[in-house]
Amino acid sequence: MNESKKISVSQLFLERNQEFKLKMVAGEGGMEKCFISSMDIHRPGLALSGFTGDFPSDRLQVLGGTEMAFLKTFDPPARRLAVKKVLKLNPPCFVITKGTKTPLELREELNKAGIPLMVSRLSTNDFIHFVSDYLELRLAPETFTHGTLVDVYGIGLLIVGKSGIGKSETALDLVERGHRLVADDLIRIWKRRSLLMGEAAEKRPAFQHHVEIRGLGIINLYSIFGIRSIRLLKRVEVVVELKRWEKGMVVDRLGLERATRNILGVDIPLLTIPVLPGRNLAMICEVIAMNHLVVLRGYHPMELFDRELKKLLENKIKVAREVEEDVE
Repeated sequence: MNESKKISVSQLFLERNQEFKLKMVAGEGGMEKCFISSMDIHRPGLALSGFTGDFPSDRLQVLGGTEMAFLKTFDPPARRLAVKKVLKLNPPCFVITKGTKTPLELREELNKAGIPLMVSRLSTNDFIHFVSDYLELRLAPETFTHGTLVDVYGIGLLIVGKSGIGKSETALDLVERGHRLVADDLIRIWKRRSLLMGEAAEKRPAFQHHVEIRGLGIINLYSIFGIRSIRLLKRVEVVVELKRWEKGMVVDRLGLERATRNILGVDIPLLTIPVLPGRNLAMICEVIAMNHLVVLRGYHPMELFDRELKKLLENKIKVAREVEEDVE
């Protein structure tokens, strides 16, 4: 698991300079050396005014219309001094929005410090929106797990279990029934806000959407079932653990126990399914997905069954007591 990631300013510029309408204007020599390690964006207006306490030096710094208007109120020496104070805090880079003309003092000081300065033609709000989404994806906490991720009735089922238990065969059966495979074998799971998203660890098309069926080998589901059988990304909503049945194995008979598995700080519902000869695991997975949809709508059939059963028992006990009282 990797929860502390970072990207260089060079990566940001190469991957998104066209989309973000960026132009490098100073500090180009520091593009490979300066790294962004926070998903948050900072506007350093307060720091430019002289207060540098609690300055977030790991964030991309955005100079919007307000910050640039503030800098223009300074004479050149004062503007240079304000910029120098901020640069001592080692921010990774600066971006000026709205295509605003860059003050000479700002370019010179950033060139000396080797800190990149870019100009975007986007508005401040648009740039912050786009770059925040980009950094959230690139810096999201992630982990890798062995299993199979399948989209069943719109619910992302992460099927896990020991090697040879039947994960890939279950996925193949589900695809044959009209559901979609996201990834098999090694799954990359990353966190976006409070959601977990899953995809194949290997993103190159030549290696995606393959499954290994023991005795048959590696097959490509896209080439057999077509585009309807696959998808690239899916939210992970339920973990289905396949376990080989053993005598004395404790399993949930009523469905009242709500087990979870914690992945990247998010608790995901966990269902343990015993594997026995003749069990239709694909059909069970379909029922798991449908039942999860029902629960999401606020209807919990197992809890309702439990309540009704308790009511029935209470009524029988009440009737029995009344009969005893009449006999006496």
